[in-house]
Amino acid sequence: MAAKKIFTGCILVTIFGVAAPILFSQAKPDAAAIYRTGRNLENQGRMEDADAKYREAIAICLDEINTGAGTMDSYAVLTWALQRQKKYSDVIRRGNEALKIRPDYRVVETMGEAYFYLGNFEASLNCMQRYINNVSNGDRTSVAYFFIGEIYRFQKKYNYADIAYTAAVQLSPNMALWWYRLGSVRESAGDHKSASEAYERALKIDPNYSQASSGLERVRRENV
Repeated sequence: MAAKKIFTGCILVTIFGVAAPILFSQAKPDAAAIYRTGRNLENQGRMEDADAKYREAIAICLDEINTGAGTMDSYAVLTWALQRQKKYSDVIRRGNEALKIRPDYRVVETMGEAYFYLGNFEASLNCMQRYINNVSNGDRTSVAYFFIGEIYRFQKKYNYADIAYTAAVQLSPNMALWWYRLGSVRESAGDHKSASEAYERALKIDPNYSQASSGLERVRRENV
């Protein structure tokens, strides 16, 4: 009888020892997946729903950071979500916190975009160049080149802008806006033939791109 009780007790201990974690454990929320859902919603024009996902991703990342469980992924997703909410100063603040831990070039690139929208072109250019120099084939390399092109365009350094935009479209050739920008700086530099080619590429991607159509008409008139 005693042996039977001991045997039964062992079964109960085994059952509760294994079953309890299964019954009561919860999957850790994935901030990156939630952020990506927000991006998909934003691409569908569902901005309120997207913003809710960004807020959720931010809350998860901040909880990870504040409880000591944060990683560089936490900071990367946090800055991405803040960026989508146009909280550029917060991107810079949180990005600097991350970089004090160690370099993370995902964060550096995001800070470059934030600096751009804040009008600090020097800091933006520095971040984008750091990203490209360290992540030559990264997910955001073409974007970094595009922002460099934008900075040089605003500064009327059209030849430099041409080089940057050209690098951007070589890496991501299906961006109509980027081809249009390349055409615009070539037109401003007086290179109408190359401008025409860039505008044509923009229109091949988006036939309804009215600005590219107008640009193409202008440079064709110049070549008559």
